[in-house]
Amino acid sequence: MSDPVLEAAPVAETRARQKVVDCDIHPAYASPEEMLSYLPDRWRRHVRDFGVHSSSPLMGALPYPRLAHGMRQDSYPPSGGPPASDLAFLQQQLLDPLNIEFGILQPLSAGHGALNAELGAALCAGTNDWQIDKWMSKDSRLRGSLAVMQEDAAAALREIEARAADKRFVQVSITPRTLEPAGRRRYWPIYEAAAHHGLPISMHSAAYGPRANTGSGWTSFYIEEHFAFSHAAQTSLISMIFEGVFDAFPGLKLILVEGGFAWLPPLVWRMEREWDRMRAEVPHLRRSPAEYVRDHVWLTTQPVEEPPQSSQLADVLRWVGMDRLLFSTDYPHWDFDHPDYAFRTPLTPAEKAMLLRDNAVAVFGLT
Repeated sequence: MSDPVLEAAPVAETRARQKVVDCDIHPAYASPEEMLSYLPDRWRRHVRDFGVHSSSPLMGALPYPRLAHGMRQDSYPPSGGPPASDLAFLQQQLLDPLNIEFGILQPLSAGHGALNAELGAALCAGTNDWQIDKWMSKDSRLRGSLAVMQEDAAAALREIEARAADKRFVQVSITPRTLEPAGRRRYWPIYEAAAHHGLPISMHSAAYGPRANTGSGWTSFYIEEHFAFSHAAQTSLISMIFEGVFDAFPGLKLILVEGGFAWLPPLVWRMEREWDRMRAEVPHLRRSPAEYVRDHVWLTTQPVEEPPQSSQLADVLRWVGMDRLLFSTDYPHWDFDHPDYAFRTPLTPAEKAMLLRDNAVAVFGLT
């Protein structure tokens, strides 16, 4: 696939009639001052005097320079500021020409990875206020992700309870880079609250979180980091299944965002094999791993893995399950996927509708 950074033309064209739900749009603050404006005075002063510290190896910066500058070259607003910081330009470049019926905001809140848990909770709350004020209140197509500080379950519960009545928030967002494996009971109150309010848990692979993407620590190069996005998703899923999360909360939905999806079939096959051999170790599981995945787990499509033969992509889509996949562009990032070009394999009109719109409408209950 040619470089989408250089191919701006297709995005400027009006699409055909098929409506799209984009499940991964990354809004950005126009400036650090804009972020601070959504914090209480105490935390505003704290950030200005002491900063926001995370476990990232580069203090005060994203862990890999490419993450800070990995944007489509045409996505910088004419009015100035970072990509996806101007609603009018986002409407002009993404929502209108691509026939986006609903767009799910996925803000990458620094609160997820802050070492100061109280500050992290304040940053998450500010992120949620900002989504309402700058985005969702101004365009009815936009829906929000409820950012919570997963390492402080009590604070996360307060945030969920305070916002759950606002149906513009359609999921609870945490990082797969949790301090402990995602299935541990310290996180169960968050899952319980999400399930109670009918909100899926969204785990977006990102730069923030208390852990590195890999089990052996921080990688040397961005190419490794980008590849390892799928690792965090896999380890979180494995932990949640074998720790019994879906037995405890049978209504819980899990959405794994921006980690690809081609890895899911072999992972499930291996989990099935190991469970068949060692199920006596986990007698609390009432069902097989494949059944939990089938009933509780969805994945966003970006980045679409593209094998050399298009028929092989069709096989992967069907192995994963057409009903398990939610289309996403990852706008405004450099590896943006356009709905007309993301799936380079023959699909029926019904399959296209499922991938581009219908699955997401059903999962999120969009109206």
